[in-house]
Amino acid sequence: MALEKLDPLLNMLPSISKSNIPLSLKEKLKWTAILMAVYYVLFSVPAIGVNTSATSQGVEQLISIIFAARIGTIITVGISPIVVAGIIFSFLSGADIIKIDQNNPLDRSRMQGLQKLTAIVIAAAEAFIFTATGQITLLSNSFYGLVILQLFIGAVIIIYMDEAMSKFGITSGINLFICGNVAFSVVAGTVNILGAEALTYLAGRGATALPNAILAFGPLFFAVAVLLVSIYAYETNLEIPLVFSQFRGVGGRLPIPLLYVSVLPVVLATAMQLNLVILAGFLAGYHGPLMGLANFLASFSGVGGSTRPVLSGGLIYLISPNFPLPYSGAYGGLGGYPEYFNYLLTNQDPIYSPFGGSIFYVPEWVHVIVYSLVLIILCVIFGKFWTGMAGQDAKSLAAQLGDVGWQIPGFRRDPRTVEAMLNRYIPSIITLGSMFVGILAAFATITAAIGSGVGILLSVGIIYMIYKQMDQERMFETYPQLNRLIS
Repeated sequence: MALEKLDPLLNMLPSISKSNIPLSLKEKLKWTAILMAVYYVLFSVPAIGVNTSATSQGVEQLISIIFAARIGTIITVGISPIVVAGIIFSFLSGADIIKIDQNNPLDRSRMQGLQKLTAIVIAAAEAFIFTATGQITLLSNSFYGLVILQLFIGAVIIIYMDEAMSKFGITSGINLFICGNVAFSVVAGTVNILGAEALTYLAGRGATALPNAILAFGPLFFAVAVLLVSIYAYETNLEIPLVFSQFRGVGGRLPIPLLYVSVLPVVLATAMQLNLVILAGFLAGYHGPLMGLANFLASFSGVGGSTRPVLSGGLIYLISPNFPLPYSGAYGGLGGYPEYFNYLLTNQDPIYSPFGGSIFYVPEWVHVIVYSLVLIILCVIFGKFWTGMAGQDAKSLAAQLGDVGWQIPGFRRDPRTVEAMLNRYIPSIITLGSMFVGILAAFATITAAIGSGVGILLSVGIIYMIYKQMDQERMFETYPQLNRLIS
C-alpha cells in the first residue's frame, strides 16, 4: 500500500511536535505528572445527560480497567481506539499488506499519522456503540446526540494525551493511564466500599461482626494474591547460554521469560469478550423474525424498565465475564462472599432455543467453567498468533542473534542451529505463559479481586518496564558518553 498518497489527508491532522532538545529525567517526570493530573480531571468529569449511578456492574468495571476509562464520564471510551488501531496496523504490517521501512523517519511518521486517523474514526464509532447499546444509561433520549459528541471528544483528547506522553513523559500514555486507573480502582474501592462495609459490620457488634469485617476485605486479599503471583511470574525465566563468535571468552545468557509475550494474549482475549458483550446490547428488546436466534445468542433481563437491560443468558453470556459482585447490597452486590459463592453454585441461567419456544437452564458454575476455558483457549491462540506476527518466533529470534554475532556454545554458527534450539523451548513457553495469564485473569475475575486480574498483570508489567527505563535514563545522565556510544 502506497502511504504517500495519504499525505494530503494526514498533513491536515493536528500533531504534537517533539522536543528539539533531549529532556532530562526530571523534566519527563514533570510532564508525566501534569498529564496524569489532566487524566484524573477527565476521569472525574461525568458526561452531561448520563445517569452515572447506573454503571456499577462488574463488567463495566472490567471495561473501565482494560481501556483506562470510566464508564459514564467523558472518557468512557478510554484508550480502546488507540489499542484497536494498533492491533489493526500491527496485523497489516505483519502480513505485509502495508510495507513500512522502520529506518525511514518519513515512513514511520506516515504510519503514526494513519494510525492516529484510524483511532479517531474508531473513537467516533465506539462513542456511538457505547450509547446505542445501553452500556451507559441516559437521563433522557434527548441527550443522545450530545452524549455521543462528548464521548467522541473525550476519546480524541485521550489520543492526543497519549501522543504527548510518548514524546514528553517517561513512557506511553496507554501504560500510565492503565496503571492510574488500576491504582484508583484499588484505593477507591478499598476505602469507599471495602472499608465502609467493614466498619458497618463492626458497628453492628455481635459474634459475627469481626469475621464479616475480615471477609469484606476479600477482594483486596485476592488482589494482593494475584499481585504476588504476577511479580513471581515476571521474574521467572529460562536462560540459554550464548557466546560472542568474534571474541573468545565473551559470553552471556539469553533469558526466555515465562511471560514471553507479556500479558498481551489476555488483553486481546478479554477485549474480544468484552466487545462481544457490548455488541450484544443491540439484541436487547429485539422482536423481529429472528427473535429466537437473538435470544439464543444473548437474552436480557430488565428490558423496557427504567434501568438499562442486563445480559443474563445465552451463548454470549456463558463466555462473558458477567458475574455479580461480592459486596453488600448497598454497593450493588449480593451481600458478601458466602452469598456470592452460593449464587455461583445454585443460580441457573436461561438458554433459549434458536428456533423459539423452548428454554432450558444452565447452572451458574457452568458459566464459570465455560468463561474460564474460553478465556484460556483465546489466550493461547492470541499468544501464538501475536508471536509470529511480531517477529518473536524462534526463526526471527535466531536471525536477530545471528546478525549480532551470538551463537550457542558447542554448535556451529548457523541460524538454523540456534532456531532448532529455541524451538525446543519457545513454543512450549508461549503456550504455558498464555495459559498462565488466562488462568490468573479468570481466577481474579471469578473471585472479584479488586483492580481485576488483567489490570494487576498489566500494572506489574508496566511498572517493571518503567523501572528498567528510568534506571537506564539515570545511567545515561550519569555517563553521557554511553548515551552517545549507543546512539
